[in-house]
Amino acid sequence: MAGGATTVRPTTDDLDALLAVLPPRLAERLRAQESNADLLEIVLDLGRRPEARYPGRDLVLDDVDVGEDDLAHVVARVGEFGADNRAGIARTLHRISCMRNRKRRIVGLTCRVGRAVYGTIRIIEDLVADGRSILLLGRPGVGKTTLLREVARFLADERSQRVIVVDTSNEIAGDADIPHPGIGTARRMQVPTPSQQHEVMIEAVENHMPEVIVIDEIGTELEAAAARTIAERGVQLVATAHGNSLENLVMNPTLSDLVGGVQSVILGDEEARRRGSQKAIQERRAPPTFDGLVEIHAFSRVAVHRDVARVVDALLRGRAVQPEVRELDATEGVRVVEPAADVATEAPPAPMPRRLFAFGVSRPRLGQAIRQAGGGLEIVDDVRDADAVVTLRSLQRRRPQPLRDAVARGLPVYAVQGNSAAQLEQCLGAMRARSAGDPVATALREAEDAVESVLAGDAPVDLGPQRSYVRRLQHQVAQRHHLASRSVGLEPRRFVRILPAGRR
Repeated sequence: MAGGATTVRPTTDDLDALLAVLPPRLAERLRAQESNADLLEIVLDLGRRPEARYPGRDLVLDDVDVGEDDLAHVVARVGEFGADNRAGIARTLHRISCMRNRKRRIVGLTCRVGRAVYGTIRIIEDLVADGRSILLLGRPGVGKTTLLREVARFLADERSQRVIVVDTSNEIAGDADIPHPGIGTARRMQVPTPSQQHEVMIEAVENHMPEVIVIDEIGTELEAAAARTIAERGVQLVATAHGNSLENLVMNPTLSDLVGGVQSVILGDEEARRRGSQKAIQERRAPPTFDGLVEIHAFSRVAVHRDVARVVDALLRGRAVQPEVRELDATEGVRVVEPAADVATEAPPAPMPRRLFAFGVSRPRLGQAIRQAGGGLEIVDDVRDADAVVTLRSLQRRRPQPLRDAVARGLPVYAVQGNSAAQLEQCLGAMRARSAGDPVATALREAEDAVESVLAGDAPVDLGPQRSYVRRLQHQVAQRHHLASRSVGLEPRRFVRILPAGRR
């Protein structure tokens, strides 16, 4: 939170209703606490001491272990447990989840405090007010559902839109048939079991003509497909999903369709040369279901990706994208603490070499490769006149004096395994990739070169540090050549090590 200030927001938690379902001795102990505004949950496990959990600390409520009568006391006073082992308390947002033994008998309860926190919408109000479909990401307990509830209330009450909440497990609008006032005048459709959420999503669109649909926890391929169907019908969609960042979602095979999906594309020889990339690349498969995405760090801090399509395309090309980071200050004003910006994962592009010095490679074949790639390059006789050196990998490993002199002069050295025209053409493609600032192409070329080196020399080769998505592509290069590989080190210096066949 900005400046460490404490922001006070109108909050309703109906805590007395939760305490009323607890065994009296535990309720009395909790009522005596002064910090219940921060109470997260009460945990009752058979044969263990009961606990109340607050941010950063746990409080033992009694020295007497929880017994079956304690569990029965709570179960008798809450709603019916559904297929997801969750129940609630009528007209509140509290959630009671049970643990069962192998005979389906309840042996543990987690009584989670539910709160409606008004005003949290301010931090993303501009995004949802203009009709954009928005996906909210964040770790459990960070406030996704609370913010989603506020979105429903804001759009229904303050924007006068037809809003339907698809409420799995009654997480958003509370237990029983009358929705909690936290969603305002938005309507609520309950979901009988989690496996039917996708069906209720489609039913909401087909039967009730909403302008906005609000959904908590999209987690399956069927739900992702239903979300795409809703968006394609012109309905604004605001939803949550598990995951901490957009990059996590891109790499999640189940949910990546929410941000457009990922597919492998095989480029033609000419197009691959033009891009300076491998022929097999990854591209976005379709338009994203959601226009924007918000990573929730805390109630008062979020990271905003306004254009999901652009960001996903950048990630697939190996570029890190800095989102717009926002905070709420003590007066409920929204402050941008970090503006959005595209940041390349590697150094700025290097100038394209124009004069090449051939050391140990066939000058005629290098000339042929230059002509095949469209010309524009010159082979020089003296390394002092060169912008770059092309050599054989065997010579590069031995590092003879001419190559040491070239490196000392700051010249880039490009090494090929052999003298074939095809390998020399790939080498020229790597030069163009580097000059175009395409880090994925460069990283994949590095992996291909390492594979050739491992196959020729039977020794492991370490690649340069890369982000997780690029490392995965490098692992795939090793797999295509039937070599083992593993990621080594810690972020942000984590890298791929390619191993000889039979090594792990």
